[in-house]
Amino acid sequence: MALAAALARAATRLLRGGLPPSAAYPALSSRSHLFCNLPADNEPSAPGGVEEPWEEAEAEILRDVEPVVELVKDILHSGRYEDGGLLCPDDEKVIVEKVLAHHPRLEDKIGCGLEAIMVDKHPGFKRSRCLFVVRTNGDLEDFSYRKCLRASIERAYPSHADRFIDKHLEQMLVRPPPK
Repeated sequence: MALAAALARAATRLLRGGLPPSAAYPALSSRSHLFCNLPADNEPSAPGGVEEPWEEAEAEILRDVEPVVELVKDILHSGRYEDGGLLCPDDEKVIVEKVLAHHPRLEDKIGCGLEAIMVDKHPGFKRSRCLFVVRTNGDLEDFSYRKCLRASIERAYPSHADRFIDKHLEQMLVRPPPK
């Protein structure tokens, strides 16, 4: 949207004769400088150019996601919770709001209602611990915090999600939890 507006302003000034000749302003000698400092195909990105929005978004996503990832890893791997243990109210609140709420199939996972969140071994992968929804009828349903985090990032940061996920998410999820 911002690029379209900048292009429209530049075109209007050009049609009105408002753009100075490039010889008088060497900084405008490259076509990239006419359009918001976007680099031409053969130019590297300049400071303050295209990369700045990505870097800002990357830092913001990291600030949002890292604490949640660290909490999930701590819950699953620190020994704070034994197999079959229900999360304390504070941990449950964060997991429900920051993780489970973003599951692509949230309604299927919650089913008749959410009673609690539990940690236990995955039924199909006995060496893996995972999070379970404890439904109000007593049924258990496992859910993937990875799917939840991916969906959360994709919803909150659609223009940067793929790049962030490729660059950071898997590394964040496989790093050992802090001691």
